[in-house]
Amino acid sequence: MSLRKLKLKTRMVLVLGLVALLQTISIGMFALHYLSQSLEEQMGQRALHVAKTIAAIPQIIAAVATRDTVTLQPISIDLASKTEAHFVVIGDAQGVRLAHPNPQRIGRLMLDDDGDDNAPVLVEGRSYISKALGSLGPTMRGKAPVYDLAGKQVIGVVSVGYRLDRIAALIQRYQRTLIVVIGVAFMISVLTALWLASHFKKAIFGLEPEQIGRLFEERNATLESVREGIIAINAEGLITTINRTAIETLGLSPDTLLIGCPIDQVLPDSRMLEVLQTGLPQFDQEVWLADRNLIVNRLPLNQGDQVTGVVSSFRRKDELDQVSQKLTRIQQYADSLRSQAHEYSNKLHTIAGLIQIGATDEALGLIGQEAQHHQALIHLLLEAVPDPVLAGCLLGKYNRAREMGLLLLIDPESHMTELPERLPREQLVSVLGNLIDNALEATLNHTGAGGKVRLSMTDLGDDLIFEIEDQGAGISTAEQQRIFDKGVSSKIEQGHGLGLHLVRNLLGLLGGSVAVESADQGGARFTVYLPKQLRAEAGSSSIRALAGDPNE
Repeated sequence: MSLRKLKLKTRMVLVLGLVALLQTISIGMFALHYLSQSLEEQMGQRALHVAKTIAAIPQIIAAVATRDTVTLQPISIDLASKTEAHFVVIGDAQGVRLAHPNPQRIGRLMLDDDGDDNAPVLVEGRSYISKALGSLGPTMRGKAPVYDLAGKQVIGVVSVGYRLDRIAALIQRYQRTLIVVIGVAFMISVLTALWLASHFKKAIFGLEPEQIGRLFEERNATLESVREGIIAINAEGLITTINRTAIETLGLSPDTLLIGCPIDQVLPDSRMLEVLQTGLPQFDQEVWLADRNLIVNRLPLNQGDQVTGVVSSFRRKDELDQVSQKLTRIQQYADSLRSQAHEYSNKLHTIAGLIQIGATDEALGLIGQEAQHHQALIHLLLEAVPDPVLAGCLLGKYNRAREMGLLLLIDPESHMTELPERLPREQLVSVLGNLIDNALEATLNHTGAGGKVRLSMTDLGDDLIFEIEDQGAGISTAEQQRIFDKGVSSKIEQGHGLGLHLVRNLLGLLGGSVAVESADQGGARFTVYLPKQLRAEAGSSSIRALAGDPNE
Protein backbone atom coordinates (compact mmCIF):
# COMPACT_ATOMS: atom_id res chain seq x y z
CA MET A 1 0.00 0.00 0.00
CA SER A 2 1.30 3.47 -0.88
CA LEU A 3 1.85 5.95 1.93
CA ARG A 4 -0.28 8.46 0.00
CA LYS A 5 -3.33 6.23 0.57
CA LEU A 6 -2.83 6.36 4.35
CA LYS A 7 -4.13 9.19 6.47
CA LEU A 8 -1.70 11.80 7.73
CA LYS A 9 -2.01 10.64 11.32
CA THR A 10 -1.17 7.03 10.36
CA ARG A 11 1.73 8.20 8.20
CA MET A 12 3.18 10.34 10.97
CA VAL A 13 2.93 7.48 13.50
CA LEU A 14 4.60 5.02 11.11
CA VAL A 15 7.36 7.38 10.03
CA LEU A 16 8.15 8.74 13.49
CA GLY A 17 7.95 5.28 15.05
CA LEU A 18 10.20 3.77 12.39
CA VAL A 19 12.72 6.60 12.68
CA ALA A 20 12.77 6.27 16.46
CA LEU A 21 13.17 2.49 16.19
CA LEU A 22 16.05 2.73 13.70
CA GLN A 23 17.75 5.43 15.76
CA THR A 24 17.44 3.42 18.97
CA ILE A 25 18.72 0.22 17.35
CA SER A 26 21.64 2.05 15.72
CA ILE A 27 22.57 3.78 18.95
CA GLY A 28 22.16 0.49 20.87
CA MET A 29 24.40 -1.47 18.50
CA PHE A 30 27.02 1.26 18.63
CA ALA A 31 26.76 1.34 22.43
CA LEU A 32 27.15 -2.46 22.70
CA HIS A 33 30.12 -2.47 20.35
CA TYR A 34 31.72 0.40 22.20
CA LEU A 35 30.96 -1.26 25.55
CA SER A 36 32.49 -4.55 24.39
CA GLN A 37 35.67 -2.83 23.27
CA SER A 38 35.84 -0.79 26.46
CA LEU A 39 35.36 -3.84 28.69
CA GLU A 40 38.00 -5.79 26.84
CA GLU A 41 40.39 -2.88 27.08
CA GLN A 42 39.69 -2.43 30.78
CA MET A 43 40.08 -6.15 31.40
CA GLY A 44 43.37 -6.21 29.50
CA GLN A 45 44.65 -3.22 31.49
CA ARG A 46 43.60 -4.93 34.71
CA ALA A 47 45.34 -8.17 33.72
CA LEU A 48 48.53 -6.27 32.84
CA HIS A 49 48.41 -4.30 36.10
CA VAL A 50 47.99 -7.50 38.13
CA ALA A 51 50.81 -9.21 36.18
CA LYS A 52 53.19 -6.28 36.82
CA THR A 53 52.25 -6.25 40.51
CA ILE A 54 52.91 -9.99 40.91
CA ALA A 55 56.19 -9.75 38.96
CA ALA A 56 57.42 -7.10 41.39
CA ILE A 57 56.79 -9.15 44.58
CA PRO A 58 60.21 -10.06 46.12
CA GLN A 59 58.99 -13.49 47.17
CA ILE A 60 57.99 -14.24 43.57
CA ILE A 61 61.33 -12.93 42.26
CA ALA A 62 63.29 -15.12 44.69
CA ALA A 63 61.20 -18.22 43.92
CA VAL A 64 61.56 -17.72 40.13
CA ALA A 65 65.31 -17.26 40.49
CA THR A 66 65.57 -20.60 42.34
CA ARG A 67 62.84 -22.27 40.21
CA ASP A 68 60.97 -23.00 43.45
CA THR A 69 57.78 -24.51 42.05
CA VAL A 70 56.60 -25.62 45.46
CA THR A 71 56.50 -22.01 46.64
CA LEU A 72 55.13 -20.49 43.45
CA GLN A 73 52.24 -22.93 42.85
CA PRO A 74 50.13 -22.12 45.92
CA ILE A 75 50.97 -18.42 45.69
CA SER A 76 49.78 -18.23 42.07
CA ILE A 77 46.49 -19.98 42.88
CA ASP A 78 45.94 -17.68 45.88
CA LEU A 79 46.69 -14.56 43.86
CA ALA A 80 44.35 -15.69 41.06
CA SER A 81 41.57 -16.13 43.59
CA LYS A 82 42.15 -12.75 45.23
CA THR A 83 42.30 -10.84 41.92
CA GLU A 84 39.35 -12.77 40.43
CA ALA A 85 41.59 -13.80 37.56
CA HIS A 86 40.98 -16.94 35.55
CA PHE A 87 44.60 -17.93 35.95
CA VAL A 88 48.02 -16.74 37.06
CA VAL A 89 50.85 -18.56 35.27
CA ILE A 90 54.52 -18.06 36.18
CA GLY A 91 57.40 -19.18 33.95
CA ASP A 92 61.21 -19.02 34.00
CA ALA A 93 63.56 -17.31 31.55
CA GLN A 94 63.06 -20.08 28.98
CA GLY A 95 59.25 -19.89 29.16
CA VAL A 96 58.91 -23.10 31.17
CA ARG A 97 55.97 -23.06 33.57
CA LEU A 98 56.82 -22.88 37.25
CA ALA A 99 53.21 -22.36 38.39
CA HIS A 100 49.92 -23.22 36.66
CA PRO A 101 46.30 -23.85 37.72
CA ASN A 102 46.71 -27.33 36.27
CA PRO A 103 49.72 -28.95 38.07
CA GLN A 104 50.17 -31.42 35.20
CA ARG A 105 51.24 -28.56 32.92
CA ILE A 106 54.04 -27.42 35.21
CA GLY A 107 57.41 -27.92 33.52
CA ARG A 108 56.06 -27.50 29.99
CA LEU A 109 56.73 -24.58 27.69
CA MET A 110 54.13 -21.85 27.79
CA LEU A 111 54.45 -21.40 23.99
CA ASP A 112 53.70 -25.01 23.19
CA ASP A 113 50.54 -25.26 25.28
CA ASP A 114 49.09 -21.75 25.25
CA GLY A 115 49.78 -20.90 21.67
CA ASP A 116 51.25 -17.61 22.86
CA ASP A 117 54.60 -15.98 22.20
CA ASN A 118 56.60 -14.81 25.20
CA ALA A 119 59.47 -13.37 23.17
CA PRO A 120 58.49 -9.66 23.75
CA VAL A 121 58.66 -10.31 27.49
CA LEU A 122 61.64 -12.65 27.79
CA VAL A 123 63.78 -11.15 25.02
CA GLU A 124 62.79 -7.48 24.99
CA GLY A 125 61.65 -7.17 28.62
CA ARG A 126 58.40 -5.50 27.46
CA SER A 127 54.98 -5.89 29.06
CA TYR A 128 51.98 -6.27 26.76
CA ILE A 129 48.33 -7.29 26.46
CA SER A 130 47.03 -10.01 24.18
CA LYS A 131 43.85 -11.90 23.43
CA ALA A 132 44.48 -15.56 22.74
CA LEU A 133 42.98 -19.03 22.79
CA GLY A 134 45.19 -20.93 25.20
CA SER A 135 44.94 -24.18 27.09
CA LEU A 136 42.42 -22.59 29.46
CA GLY A 137 40.18 -21.19 26.75
CA PRO A 138 39.83 -17.70 25.19
CA THR A 139 41.22 -15.12 27.56
CA MET A 140 42.42 -11.52 27.73
CA ARG A 141 45.98 -11.67 29.05
CA GLY A 142 48.45 -9.32 30.56
CA LYS A 143 52.13 -10.40 30.58
CA ALA A 144 54.97 -8.80 32.51
CA PRO A 145 58.69 -9.72 32.85
CA VAL A 146 60.20 -10.81 36.19
CA TYR A 147 63.55 -9.11 36.81
CA ASP A 148 66.22 -10.26 39.22
CA LEU A 149 66.66 -8.42 42.49
CA ALA A 150 69.13 -6.06 40.81
CA GLY A 151 66.44 -5.24 38.19
CA LYS A 152 68.76 -5.80 35.26
CA GLN A 153 68.08 -9.30 33.91
CA VAL A 154 64.82 -10.97 32.94
CA ILE A 155 64.59 -14.22 34.88
CA GLY A 156 60.93 -15.10 34.22
CA VAL A 157 57.45 -14.13 33.06
CA VAL A 158 54.08 -13.66 34.78
CA SER A 159 50.89 -14.17 32.72
CA VAL A 160 47.51 -13.16 34.17
CA GLY A 161 44.34 -13.94 32.23
CA TYR A 162 40.63 -13.16 32.44
CA ARG A 163 38.07 -15.20 30.57
CA LEU A 164 36.37 -13.48 27.63
CA ASP A 165 33.10 -15.36 28.20
CA ARG A 166 32.56 -13.14 31.24
CA ILE A 167 32.57 -10.16 28.90
CA ALA A 168 30.09 -11.92 26.60
CA ALA A 169 27.79 -12.60 29.55
CA LEU A 170 28.00 -8.97 30.60
CA ILE A 171 27.28 -7.83 27.05
CA GLN A 172 24.24 -10.13 26.89
CA ARG A 173 22.94 -8.61 30.10
CA TYR A 174 23.30 -5.16 28.63
CA GLN A 175 21.64 -6.37 25.42
CA ARG A 176 18.55 -7.45 27.35
CA THR A 177 18.46 -4.08 29.05
CA LEU A 178 18.90 -2.34 25.71
CA ILE A 179 16.06 -4.32 24.15
CA VAL A 180 13.77 -3.17 26.95
CA VAL A 181 14.96 0.41 26.45
CA ILE A 182 14.35 0.13 22.69
CA GLY A 183 10.82 -1.13 23.31
CA VAL A 184 10.05 1.64 25.79
CA ALA A 185 11.56 4.27 23.48
CA PHE A 186 9.50 2.92 20.58
CA MET A 187 6.29 3.10 22.61
CA ILE A 188 7.12 6.63 23.75
CA SER A 189 7.82 7.57 20.14
CA VAL A 190 4.48 6.12 19.02
CA LEU A 191 2.61 7.98 21.77
CA THR A 192 4.50 11.18 20.92
CA ALA A 193 3.71 10.66 17.24
CA LEU A 194 0.03 10.17 18.09
CA TRP A 195 -0.05 13.38 20.14
CA LEU A 196 1.90 15.32 17.55
CA ALA A 197 -0.27 14.02 14.70
CA SER A 198 -3.48 14.91 16.58
CA HIS A 199 -2.17 18.39 17.40
CA PHE A 200 -0.99 18.89 13.83
CA LYS A 201 -4.29 17.69 12.38
CA LYS A 202 -6.16 20.05 14.68
CA ALA A 203 -3.95 22.94 13.55
CA ILE A 204 -4.75 22.21 9.88
CA PHE A 205 -8.47 21.67 10.58
CA GLY A 206 -8.31 17.91 10.02
CA LEU A 207 -7.24 18.23 6.38
CA GLU A 208 -4.94 15.83 4.58
CA PRO A 209 -1.81 17.14 2.78
CA GLU A 210 -3.35 16.48 -0.62
CA GLN A 211 -6.48 18.40 0.41
CA ILE A 212 -4.32 21.31 1.58
CA GLY A 213 -2.53 21.28 -1.76
CA ARG A 214 -5.81 21.38 -3.67
CA LEU A 215 -7.15 24.15 -1.44
CA PHE A 216 -3.97 26.13 -1.98
CA GLU A 217 -4.35 25.85 -5.74
CA GLU A 218 -8.04 26.75 -5.52
CA ARG A 219 -7.21 29.70 -3.27
CA ASN A 220 -4.67 31.04 -5.76
CA ALA A 221 -7.09 30.58 -8.64
CA THR A 222 -9.86 32.28 -6.68
CA LEU A 223 -7.67 35.24 -5.73
CA GLU A 224 -6.67 35.78 -9.33
CA SER A 225 -10.22 35.40 -10.66
CA VAL A 226 -11.98 37.89 -8.39
CA ARG A 227 -12.24 41.48 -9.61
CA GLU A 228 -11.53 42.93 -6.19
CA GLY A 229 -8.02 43.68 -4.99
CA ILE A 230 -6.97 41.57 -2.00
CA ILE A 231 -4.02 42.06 0.34
CA ALA A 232 -3.26 40.02 3.47
CA ILE A 233 -0.62 40.66 6.14
CA ASN A 234 0.59 38.59 9.06
CA ALA A 235 1.06 39.56 12.72
CA GLU A 236 4.38 41.25 11.87
CA GLY A 237 2.76 43.47 9.25
CA LEU A 238 4.40 41.62 6.33
CA ILE A 239 2.47 41.00 3.12
CA THR A 240 1.57 37.33 2.75
CA THR A 241 -0.94 37.54 -0.10
CA ILE A 242 -1.62 40.01 -2.90
CA ASN A 243 -3.48 39.27 -6.12
CA ARG A 244 -3.03 40.68 -9.60
CA THR A 245 -6.08 42.94 -9.33
CA ALA A 246 -4.62 44.59 -6.23
CA ILE A 247 -1.32 45.23 -8.00
CA GLU A 248 -3.12 46.78 -10.98
CA THR A 249 -5.50 48.84 -8.85
CA LEU A 250 -2.71 50.23 -6.69
CA GLY A 251 -0.58 51.00 -9.74
CA LEU A 252 2.32 48.82 -8.57
CA SER A 253 4.88 47.20 -10.82
CA PRO A 254 3.95 43.56 -11.53
CA ASP A 255 7.64 42.62 -11.45
CA THR A 256 8.14 43.88 -7.90
CA LEU A 257 8.42 41.15 -5.28
CA LEU A 258 5.83 42.18 -2.70
CA ILE A 259 5.44 38.99 -0.66
CA GLY A 260 7.31 39.46 2.61
CA CYS A 261 7.52 43.26 2.28
CA PRO A 262 6.22 45.42 5.18
CA ILE A 263 2.81 46.84 4.37
CA ASP A 264 3.87 50.32 5.54
CA GLN A 265 6.54 50.38 2.85
CA VAL A 266 4.12 49.49 0.06
CA LEU A 267 1.25 51.60 1.45
CA PRO A 268 2.75 54.10 3.93
CA ASP A 269 -0.59 55.29 5.36
CA SER A 270 -2.27 51.91 5.51
CA ARG A 271 -4.79 51.41 8.30
CA MET A 272 -4.35 47.65 8.17
CA LEU A 273 -1.81 48.01 10.98
CA GLU A 274 -4.49 49.77 13.04
CA VAL A 275 -6.83 46.81 12.53
CA LEU A 276 -3.95 44.49 13.47
CA GLN A 277 -3.57 46.31 16.78
CA THR A 278 -7.23 46.85 17.66
CA GLY A 279 -8.76 43.73 16.12
CA LEU A 280 -11.78 45.80 14.98
CA PRO A 281 -13.03 45.30 11.40
CA GLN A 282 -13.64 48.22 9.05
CA PHE A 283 -16.33 47.99 6.38
CA ASP A 284 -17.04 50.03 3.23
CA GLN A 285 -14.45 52.72 3.92
CA GLU A 286 -14.23 55.25 1.09
CA VAL A 287 -10.65 56.38 0.50
CA TRP A 288 -8.54 57.98 -2.20
CA LEU A 289 -5.36 56.71 -3.75
CA ALA A 290 -3.89 59.24 -6.15
CA ASP A 291 -6.74 59.73 -8.65
CA ARG A 292 -8.53 56.53 -7.67
CA ASN A 293 -11.50 56.48 -5.32
CA LEU A 294 -11.68 53.09 -3.58
CA ILE A 295 -14.14 51.26 -1.35
CA VAL A 296 -12.13 49.28 1.21
CA ASN A 297 -12.95 46.53 3.72
CA ARG A 298 -10.48 45.33 6.36
CA LEU A 299 -11.03 42.21 8.44
CA PRO A 300 -8.79 40.85 11.22
CA LEU A 301 -7.73 37.20 11.16
CA ASN A 302 -8.25 35.72 14.62
CA GLN A 303 -6.79 32.53 16.04
CA GLY A 304 -8.46 32.17 19.41
CA ASP A 305 -8.17 35.54 21.14
CA GLN A 306 -5.10 36.57 19.17
CA VAL A 307 -5.07 38.62 15.96
CA THR A 308 -2.73 36.82 13.57
CA GLY A 309 -3.21 39.00 10.50
CA VAL A 310 -5.46 41.28 8.47
CA VAL A 311 -7.13 40.88 5.07
CA SER A 312 -8.11 43.94 3.04
CA SER A 313 -10.32 43.85 -0.05
CA PHE A 314 -10.97 46.91 -2.18
CA ARG A 315 -12.47 47.96 -5.48
CA ARG A 316 -12.57 51.16 -7.45
CA LYS A 317 -15.61 53.14 -6.47
CA ASP A 318 -16.27 54.30 -10.01
CA GLU A 319 -16.94 50.68 -10.99
CA LEU A 320 -19.52 50.40 -8.23
CA ASP A 321 -20.88 53.82 -9.12
CA GLN A 322 -21.29 52.77 -12.73
CA VAL A 323 -23.40 49.81 -11.65
CA SER A 324 -25.33 51.99 -9.22
CA GLN A 325 -25.84 54.71 -11.79
CA LYS A 326 -27.04 52.24 -14.40
CA LEU A 327 -29.52 50.86 -11.89
CA THR A 328 -30.57 54.41 -10.98
CA ARG A 329 -31.00 55.25 -14.61
CA ILE A 330 -33.07 52.14 -15.22
CA GLN A 331 -35.15 52.97 -12.16
CA GLN A 332 -35.68 56.49 -13.42
CA TYR A 333 -36.78 55.24 -16.82
CA ALA A 334 -39.06 52.73 -15.18
CA ASP A 335 -40.57 55.42 -12.94
CA SER A 336 -41.02 57.67 -15.95
CA LEU A 337 -42.76 54.97 -17.96
CA ARG A 338 -44.89 53.95 -15.00
CA SER A 339 -45.86 57.56 -14.34
CA GLN A 340 -46.73 58.15 -17.96
CA ALA A 341 -48.67 54.93 -18.21
CA HIS A 342 -50.62 55.72 -15.05
CA GLU A 343 -51.29 59.31 -16.08
CA TYR A 344 -52.34 58.47 -19.61
CA SER A 345 -54.49 55.64 -18.36
CA ASN A 346 -56.41 58.13 -16.23
CA LYS A 347 -56.64 60.57 -19.13
CA LEU A 348 -57.89 57.87 -21.50
CA HIS A 349 -60.52 56.76 -19.01
CA THR A 350 -61.67 60.36 -18.64
CA ILE A 351 -61.80 60.91 -22.40
CA ALA A 352 -63.64 57.59 -22.86
CA GLY A 353 -66.17 58.64 -20.26
CA LEU A 354 -66.73 62.03 -21.90
CA ILE A 355 -67.27 60.36 -25.27
CA GLN A 356 -69.74 57.88 -23.79
CA ILE A 357 -71.84 60.64 -22.29
CA GLY A 358 -71.69 62.58 -25.54
CA ALA A 359 -69.46 65.38 -24.27
CA THR A 360 -67.30 65.32 -27.37
CA ASP A 361 -66.33 68.95 -27.18
CA GLU A 362 -64.99 68.54 -23.66
CA ALA A 363 -63.16 65.38 -24.74
CA LEU A 364 -61.52 67.20 -27.64
CA GLY A 365 -60.60 70.08 -25.36
CA LEU A 366 -58.98 67.76 -22.85
CA ILE A 367 -57.05 66.05 -25.61
CA GLY A 368 -55.90 69.41 -26.98
CA GLN A 369 -54.94 70.68 -23.54
CA GLU A 370 -52.92 67.55 -22.82
CA ALA A 371 -51.19 67.73 -26.16
CA GLN A 372 -50.52 71.43 -25.68
CA HIS A 373 -48.86 70.88 -22.27
CA HIS A 374 -46.64 68.12 -23.58
CA GLN A 375 -45.86 69.91 -26.79
CA ALA A 376 -44.79 72.99 -24.83
CA LEU A 377 -42.57 70.91 -22.53
CA ILE A 378 -41.07 68.93 -25.39
CA HIS A 379 -40.48 72.09 -27.38
CA LEU A 380 -38.75 73.68 -24.39
CA LEU A 381 -36.57 70.63 -23.83
CA LEU A 382 -35.65 70.42 -27.51
CA GLU A 383 -34.68 74.08 -27.57
CA ALA A 384 -32.98 74.37 -24.16
CA VAL A 385 -31.69 70.84 -23.57
CA PRO A 386 -30.62 69.12 -26.77
CA ASP A 387 -28.83 66.36 -24.83
CA PRO A 388 -31.25 63.36 -25.00
CA VAL A 389 -30.13 61.80 -21.68
CA LEU A 390 -30.69 64.97 -19.66
CA ALA A 391 -33.91 65.79 -21.55
CA GLY A 392 -35.23 62.28 -20.95
CA CYS A 393 -34.45 62.54 -17.24
CA LEU A 394 -36.31 65.87 -16.93
CA LEU A 395 -39.30 64.57 -18.90
CA GLY A 396 -39.50 61.56 -16.61
CA LYS A 397 -39.37 63.74 -13.49
CA TYR A 398 -42.06 65.99 -14.97
CA ASN A 399 -44.37 63.01 -15.44
CA ARG A 400 -43.58 61.68 -11.97
CA ALA A 401 -44.45 65.08 -10.48
CA ARG A 402 -47.80 65.04 -12.25
CA GLU A 403 -48.48 61.53 -10.95
CA MET A 404 -47.80 62.79 -7.40
CA GLY A 405 -50.22 65.67 -7.96
CA LEU A 406 -47.39 68.19 -8.17
CA LEU A 407 -46.06 70.41 -10.92
CA LEU A 408 -42.45 70.55 -12.03
CA LEU A 409 -41.91 73.98 -13.54
CA ILE A 410 -38.90 74.37 -15.80
CA ASP A 411 -37.85 77.98 -16.25
CA PRO A 412 -38.52 78.86 -19.92
CA GLU A 413 -35.37 80.98 -19.88
CA SER A 414 -33.29 77.88 -19.09
CA HIS A 415 -30.45 77.11 -21.45
CA MET A 416 -28.24 74.00 -21.32
CA THR A 417 -26.71 73.45 -24.74
CA GLU A 418 -23.00 73.43 -23.86
CA LEU A 419 -22.69 70.19 -21.97
CA PRO A 420 -19.02 69.15 -22.29
CA GLU A 421 -18.30 65.73 -23.76
CA ARG A 422 -16.12 64.74 -20.81
CA LEU A 423 -19.06 65.16 -18.38
CA PRO A 424 -20.51 61.67 -17.61
CA ARG A 425 -24.23 61.87 -18.33
CA GLU A 426 -25.04 59.09 -15.86
CA GLN A 427 -23.49 61.07 -13.01
CA LEU A 428 -25.19 64.30 -14.08
CA VAL A 429 -28.70 62.79 -14.19
CA SER A 430 -28.00 60.99 -10.91
CA VAL A 431 -27.23 64.34 -9.24
CA LEU A 432 -30.27 66.12 -10.71
CA GLY A 433 -32.55 63.11 -10.23
CA ASN A 434 -31.77 62.86 -6.52
CA LEU A 435 -32.22 66.60 -5.95
CA ILE A 436 -35.54 66.74 -7.87
CA ASP A 437 -36.86 63.63 -6.08
CA ASN A 438 -36.01 65.17 -2.71
CA ALA A 439 -37.70 68.41 -3.73
CA LEU A 440 -40.86 66.59 -4.86
CA GLU A 441 -41.09 64.58 -1.65
CA ALA A 442 -40.45 67.64 0.53
CA THR A 443 -43.13 69.62 -1.33
CA LEU A 444 -45.69 66.81 -1.20
CA ASN A 445 -45.13 66.29 2.54
CA HIS A 446 -45.54 69.99 3.30
CA THR A 447 -48.16 71.32 0.88
CA GLY A 448 -49.83 68.19 -0.42
CA ALA A 449 -51.16 67.98 -3.97
CA GLY A 450 -50.88 71.14 -6.02
CA GLY A 451 -47.39 72.05 -4.85
CA LYS A 452 -44.74 73.24 -7.24
CA VAL A 453 -41.04 72.52 -7.74
CA ARG A 454 -39.05 74.95 -9.88
CA LEU A 455 -36.00 74.12 -11.96
CA SER A 456 -33.79 76.55 -13.80
CA MET A 457 -30.61 75.87 -15.78
CA THR A 458 -27.94 77.99 -17.37
CA ASP A 459 -24.64 77.32 -19.11
CA LEU A 460 -23.47 80.92 -19.31
CA GLY A 461 -19.96 81.54 -18.08
CA ASP A 462 -17.47 78.86 -17.04
CA ASP A 463 -19.93 76.78 -15.00
CA LEU A 464 -23.08 74.81 -15.58
CA ILE A 465 -25.61 75.95 -12.97
CA PHE A 466 -28.75 74.06 -11.94
CA GLU A 467 -31.15 75.51 -9.38
CA ILE A 468 -33.92 73.41 -7.78
CA GLU A 469 -36.41 75.14 -5.46
CA ASP A 470 -39.12 73.32 -3.50
CA GLN A 471 -42.09 74.33 -1.33
CA GLY A 472 -41.17 72.08 1.55
CA ALA A 473 -40.70 72.88 5.23
CA GLY A 474 -37.22 74.26 4.60
CA ILE A 475 -33.88 73.30 6.09
CA SER A 476 -32.49 75.00 9.20
CA THR A 477 -29.02 76.52 9.17
CA ALA A 478 -27.74 73.75 11.47
CA GLU A 479 -29.16 71.05 9.21
CA GLN A 480 -27.71 72.73 6.12
CA GLN A 481 -24.23 71.95 7.48
CA ARG A 482 -24.85 68.22 7.82
CA ILE A 483 -27.64 67.37 5.37
CA PHE A 484 -25.09 65.85 2.95
CA ASP A 485 -23.61 63.46 5.55
CA LYS A 486 -24.31 59.79 5.06
CA GLY A 487 -27.40 58.61 6.91
CA VAL A 488 -28.69 62.10 7.77
CA SER A 489 -32.32 62.53 6.73
CA SER A 490 -35.49 64.22 7.89
CA LYS A 491 -37.38 60.99 7.23
CA ILE A 492 -37.81 58.49 10.07
CA GLU A 493 -37.98 55.42 7.81
CA GLN A 494 -34.92 53.22 7.41
CA GLY A 495 -32.84 53.40 4.24
CA HIS A 496 -32.84 57.18 3.76
CA GLY A 497 -29.99 59.67 4.06
CA LEU A 498 -28.09 58.35 1.03
CA GLY A 499 -29.30 60.51 -1.87
CA LEU A 500 -27.70 63.81 -0.87
CA HIS A 501 -24.57 62.00 0.29
CA LEU A 502 -24.29 60.45 -3.18
CA VAL A 503 -24.87 63.91 -4.74
CA ARG A 504 -21.95 65.40 -2.80
CA ASN A 505 -19.64 62.50 -3.70
CA LEU A 506 -20.53 62.64 -7.39
CA LEU A 507 -19.99 66.39 -7.49
CA GLY A 508 -16.63 65.87 -5.80
CA LEU A 509 -15.64 63.53 -8.61
CA LEU A 510 -16.82 66.03 -11.22
CA GLY A 511 -15.06 68.95 -9.54
CA GLY A 512 -18.36 70.66 -8.78
CA SER A 513 -20.17 71.82 -5.67
CA VAL A 514 -23.66 72.25 -4.25
CA ALA A 515 -25.09 75.01 -2.07
CA VAL A 516 -28.29 74.95 -0.05
CA GLU A 517 -30.25 77.94 1.26
CA SER A 518 -33.76 78.94 2.18
CA ALA A 519 -36.05 79.83 -0.70
CA ASP A 520 -37.77 83.21 -0.96
CA GLN A 521 -41.23 81.76 -0.29
CA GLY A 522 -40.22 79.01 2.14
CA GLY A 523 -38.80 75.65 1.31
CA ALA A 524 -35.20 75.09 0.24
CA ARG A 525 -33.14 76.01 -2.79
CA PHE A 526 -30.29 73.72 -3.99
CA THR A 527 -27.81 75.22 -6.46
CA VAL A 528 -25.39 72.95 -8.31
CA TYR A 529 -22.21 74.32 -9.92
CA LEU A 530 -20.34 72.17 -12.44
CA PRO A 531 -17.21 73.48 -14.21
CA LYS A 532 -17.20 73.11 -17.96
CA GLN A 533 -13.45 72.39 -17.85
CA LEU A 534 -12.15 69.83 -15.37
CA ARG A 535 -10.12 71.64 -12.72
CA ALA A 536 -6.66 70.12 -12.15
CA GLU A 537 -7.03 70.60 -8.45
CA ALA A 538 -10.41 68.93 -8.24
CA GLY A 539 -10.39 66.37 -5.52
CA SER A 540 -6.71 66.96 -4.68
CA SER A 541 -7.51 68.01 -1.15
CA SER A 542 -9.29 64.71 -0.62
CA ILE A 543 -6.51 62.45 -1.85
CA ARG A 544 -5.57 59.90 0.73
CA ALA A 545 -3.51 56.75 0.57
CA LEU A 546 -5.26 53.42 0.66
CA ALA A 547 -6.70 52.73 4.11
CA GLY A 548 -6.48 56.43 4.95
CA ASP A 549 -9.10 58.53 6.72
CA PRO A 550 -12.48 56.95 5.88
CA ASN A 551 -14.36 60.13 6.72
CA GLU A 552 -12.83 62.17 3.91
